[in-house]
Amino acid sequence: AVSEALASSFKSFGGKIQCDAEVGQIIVESGRTKGVALTNGDEYYADVVVSNLDPKRTLLNIMSENDLPKDIVQKAKNFKIRGSSGKLNIALDGLPTFNGLPKNSPLMQTDMHMIDSLERMERAYDDWKDDTWSKDPYLDMLIPSQIDPTMAPPGKHMMSVFVQYCPVEADGGWTDAKRDAFGAAVIDQIADYSPNFKDLILHAEIRTPRELEAEVGLTEGNIFQGELTLDQLMF
Repeated sequence: AVSEALASSFKSFGGKIQCDAEVGQIIVESGRTKGVALTNGDEYYADVVVSNLDPKRTLLNIMSENDLPKDIVQKAKNFKIRGSSGKLNIALDGLPTFNGLPKNSPLMQTDMHMIDSLERMERAYDDWKDDTWSKDPYLDMLIPSQIDPTMAPPGKHMMSVFVQYCPVEADGGWTDAKRDAFGAAVIDQIADYSPNFKDLILHAEIRTPRELEAEVGLTEGNIFQGELTLDQLMF
């Protein structure tokens, strides 16, 4: 809905949106940006070129190093952008129950986390540092179909699960089998707190940093387009 509102506002000012139009190169002439060249060869010229891609994709992939100051190129190369999270979208045959919560509790409509200590989160982070997914992950869950019933058929529900931590390269590289094992670790975690959860699963869409990069163009699967660390935020 947010994307649709932004698009509608842009169009109301005369803007035009072109989909399936991957940019291959930002055109630079005499030290100034002049437009963009698409991967299919089409070129578009404009007074101003704005990129919402991350710094590496913008400055190192679709621009020539010769068109940029050397210090900007060096900063872009040094910019850390390792992804650390994954995502599951789960279709459910009904509303799950959770230990300690009455059935259909209003608390089910809120953001649910499964963590009980900083130490436990630290152990989950240790797995990421070892280039594997957290075997006891930190989960941030919502069942938004309780609030917006248009997200699922009548009687069904959709669960959104944000997962930490999930590495860019799992034990040397992602495979479909490793992706499924990551998803299984998340599902097992939820099932520890919800006795009927596994029985309700109709389908689970699993996204590691590999899928996030391939589908959405997020370098190394980082949803923040860069690591939110003190050295990159404060300096």
